[in-house]
Amino acid sequence: MQTEWAVVTGSSSGLGVAYADRLAQQGANLILAARRAELLEEVAADLRHRHGVRVETRPVDLALEPDRTAFADELSATSVHTLVNNAGFGTVGKLAELRRDRIAEEVALNAGAVTELAHAVLPGMVARRRGAIINVASTAAFQAMSTMAVYSATKAYVLQFSVGLWAELHGSGVRVLAVCPGPTATRFFAYAGDDAMLKQRRQPEQVVDTTFRALEAHKPFVVDGARNRAVAFATRFAPRGVAARIAPTFMKLT
Repeated sequence: MQTEWAVVTGSSSGLGVAYADRLAQQGANLILAARRAELLEEVAADLRHRHGVRVETRPVDLALEPDRTAFADELSATSVHTLVNNAGFGTVGKLAELRRDRIAEEVALNAGAVTELAHAVLPGMVARRRGAIINVASTAAFQAMSTMAVYSATKAYVLQFSVGLWAELHGSGVRVLAVCPGPTATRFFAYAGDDAMLKQRRQPEQVVDTTFRALEAHKPFVVDGARNRAVAFATRFAPRGVAARIAPTFMKLT
């Protein structure tokens, strides 16, 4: 019998580790993908030791086209029952002042990799009439954001892409979920360039709990945390331009 796998991208730290741990608790064999090979191996060793599951690592940079294509090709030939598209990053700053290569990588990772990896695993899932794709979006998906325009746009893409796939696959046995965390206790903001933003942060394990409850309920998307749901809902009533301008100030105050 062919071994089935759960795949988690961005799994060397933060939310990726929390997703990998939960899947390992459920007895899943894992393929973990991230840029930082040493950290990835440490995570894999810990999961093998604590949960006794098979864990393989793939040190790849999914923002780069050759790595992304090679990994997608591998997954298309692998029996994947769960894909967690978690890898992604944001950048704080005015677009005119950012490096072009960083912008290109942000779009390629946050939107391109999500799409290509989902495309790679879907034919097998549909043929087996079972599987799950979890795409990590953000509460930023509901709100254009000055000084994080690229990030909010890519996460809006992830949300819309996921909901469209959810509808497309209805009745197929394959579930698709976009999870929209708010501020979470990871290295996201430090890497984005401003760790002082949004200091009221949820824990990765809380986001994972929310994710799997929503997946079981066959929801197309879920916002993690009551406060984050309220904020995401409130943005529907504010003029888009006004909300985009005040977002940086709001993020400093909360």
